[in-house]
Amino acid sequence: MGREIHSVAVIGGGTMGSGIAAAAAAAGWRVLLLERDREATRRARERTLAQARDADEQQAIDRLLVTGTLDESLREIGEFDWICEAIVEDLDAKRALFSRIEPWRREGSVVSTNTSGIPLRAITEGLPDRLGRDIVVTHFFNPVRVMKLLEIVPGNDTDPAVVASLSRFCGDVLGKGVVQAKDTVNFIANRIGCFWMLSGLHHAHRFRNQGIGIERADALLSAPLGLPATGLYGLIDLIGLDVMALVGRNLAANLPEGDAGLAFTRFPAEEAGLLARGQLGRKSGGGFYRVLKGADGQKSREVFDLETQLWRPHAPASLAPHQTDAAGLLFADDPDGAFAWAVHGGTLLYAADLLPAIADDIVNVDRALRWGFGWKRGPFETLDDLGPTRVIARLRAEGRPLPALLRLLEQTGGESFYRDQGRTHLGLDGRYHTVEA
Repeated sequence: MGREIHSVAVIGGGTMGSGIAAAAAAAGWRVLLLERDREATRRARERTLAQARDADEQQAIDRLLVTGTLDESLREIGEFDWICEAIVEDLDAKRALFSRIEPWRREGSVVSTNTSGIPLRAITEGLPDRLGRDIVVTHFFNPVRVMKLLEIVPGNDTDPAVVASLSRFCGDVLGKGVVQAKDTVNFIANRIGCFWMLSGLHHAHRFRNQGIGIERADALLSAPLGLPATGLYGLIDLIGLDVMALVGRNLAANLPEGDAGLAFTRFPAEEAGLLARGQLGRKSGGGFYRVLKGADGQKSREVFDLETQLWRPHAPASLAPHQTDAAGLLFADDPDGAFAWAVHGGTLLYAADLLPAIADDIVNVDRALRWGFGWKRGPFETLDDLGPTRVIARLRAEGRPLPALLRLLEQTGGESFYRDQGRTHLGLDGRYHTVEA
């Protein structure tokens, strides 16, 4: 049965749904966008048109976009090849919607649920077998029109042709970097990226009395490691402490027993206090950082001192010459190096212990962190830069067990996860395979 995609129906016109609709229409495809009522539909259309990159693109989106309500227009989804659900992140709401969708969609249509963490198996449980064969998770990163990463997550019963067709469409037509993840909590990028953030808060709390405050932590956990300039605290300000608290609760409820991430699902006391008083980040006017505008119109940046619980002027941290690259920093015998190793080194080791649970190969993991979190090098690319044998020797000296992928590398006698200038990668079978484009 053919699974070609030439038209898209998006259900839910919020931030994510409008972004998906805008991307598809801007690429020249017919789009149906449905919302719960006429007022929500009107706002969804405005939101979609506002995502055009210029006037010509806005005209193209306007011409190809058809809108309607669920009550009045749901039967029209039978004319569309891909039906993308993008409503609120609520399991019961999604299940109820798919019960309504199923009678109206045509045989062979591709279906996806856009979610950042709800397991596909929970959404499809008890629903018709046909849906189980035709559905995947599509985890677009926000904002859809800016972020490259798209995680596609099939279920146990998903027809491989659905994955192949949707991967082609989203990669070739929408220009996304597609990775295939597995139906596990937070998939790939958020599983590892959120471990980095949540563990980072705890390690920063531990190292604060060694001179590593907010500015220094962010300086260390950014450019030297090939990470975005936001660092740790700036990134959490961007996301919001309230969102991170929800992430932590979801991880606490769904991580497997013995997972290293379970130690970091709750905030340290200082961050818990910020959350309680609504000091969430940029959305609340300030979190760890804030920007003030003076009477003269000049802007100044301030930092919230977690020890004094007072705002103070931002004081940029200066780094030593040996701290300008990952190896120099992570292997430095000083508090800065110990802190960076605890956070970033710990995350690399965490990633190296998650396969095959979250992905079938290291390439999907590396791409997910590069495309989703802006890392210049993914976890396994970074381990290659550091030298896996050097990392293994350090873990042996510290009396720590080797993560699964480092153990596999050692057993096969390999010295790196990638060979041939990145053209081949170590597979879970212990052999090297071509890196597919």
